[in-house]
Amino acid sequence: MVFLRSVGFPERESILAGRRIYLRAPAAHDYVPWAALREESRSFLKPWEPRWPEDDLSRASFRRRLRRYAREMREDKAYPFFLFKADDGCLVGGATLSNIRRGVAQSCSLGYWMGAPFAGQGFMSEAVRLLVPHAFSRLRLHRVEAACLPHNAASITLLQNAGFQREGYARRYLCIDGRWEDHVLFARISDDPDPDLIPAEALNAEDPGSGIREKEAL
Repeated sequence: MVFLRSVGFPERESILAGRRIYLRAPAAHDYVPWAALREESRSFLKPWEPRWPEDDLSRASFRRRLRRYAREMREDKAYPFFLFKADDGCLVGGATLSNIRRGVAQSCSLGYWMGAPFAGQGFMSEAVRLLVPHAFSRLRLHRVEAACLPHNAASITLLQNAGFQREGYARRYLCIDGRWEDHVLFARISDDPDPDLIPAEALNAEDPGSGIREKEAL
């Protein structure tokens, strides 16, 4: 993993460069590829996300989104990233470290989305492996939390393979596609073992308590 200083952003918004992808803060010139990818992926993303506003893909809405991102980064509340393929700079998805809590908590929430044409190719797995060390080392957080729908086997596999531990089950936790949905809760803390040092057979083992057979990660 390589950290590169992003022009125009403070050090905490550095580009995160991996083997096949890199992550950076969203910018105004990302609007066209972002809107196109989100529109193309609408039916794919709909079951997993809050209901989109009517004007969600408009340029005006994207400008408002960027203003909110800038304010949240300034206030140390959230750090959004877009994911790009390293070979051609193609936008493939997004991820955010949000709900940052300082003081005695030093924690945040991890959320992500992947464009439909790029799902199942391991891009998000690589992104999470870049973001978690960034949260611990550069943002000096102690804990990264994540939540997913109980039937989202791909996301469950992704989180477990990235070293997250299943911690609980929250009833009607988030409003997804217009309905309050239960979520499985995961977390990784700064002194948890590095998953890249854990034998692959242990990472890929099915969790006997989940009732869900693990599938290919995002």
